[in-house]
Amino acid sequence: VKPGFARNFLLPQKKALRATKDNIAYFESQRVTLEAQNLERRKDAEAVAAKMGDLKVILIRQASEALQLYGSVTSRDIADGASATGVKLERGQIELDKPIKTLGAHTIKVHLHPEVTVDIVAVVARSPDEADFLAKGGKLVAETERAALEAAEAAQRAAEQAAALFEAKAAGDEVAEAAPAEAEEAPADKK
Repeated sequence: VKPGFARNFLLPQKKALRATKDNIAYFESQRVTLEAQNLERRKDAEAVAAKMGDLKVILIRQASEALQLYGSVTSRDIADGASATGVKLERGQIELDKPIKTLGAHTIKVHLHPEVTVDIVAVVARSPDEADFLAKGGKLVAETERAALEAAEAAQRAAEQAAALFEAKAAGDEVAEAAPAEAEEAPADKK
């Protein structure tokens, strides 16, 4: 590290030691206990991760018809929501690259230990009923998208009806062409 950072921050707070022979010997003597403590914390974190493997944090927020939140959901909101379900999380443990600004189910990484990570689901909805729908795997569609989907479905049905009508007309023309040909053959037989 830079000398100023070490001198002003790391050394006064005892987060680091100077690399002298005495300090290296002291660290080597403490290494076994530090590794044992780390192993114990890791086992505890793995046990907690097994319990929260399918955790779903439900957050009720106001949103527009385009499924955009009027505010945003941050790691603090997710930590508060998790504590409401009985799981204690610190906001520093939650990995959230950017705040959540849309409704839906979002997968969030939680670091319980530097070597233990678990995924949880944050369900952001406008009402508890909508949250249940999203938690079961449903997907919300914005009003503008729904209108576009309905228009596309109507166009598809119209195209199918036109194709069926065209096929029926083509089949009717073939029957009409076959009937005059049979009528011409009948008088030829009488001669």
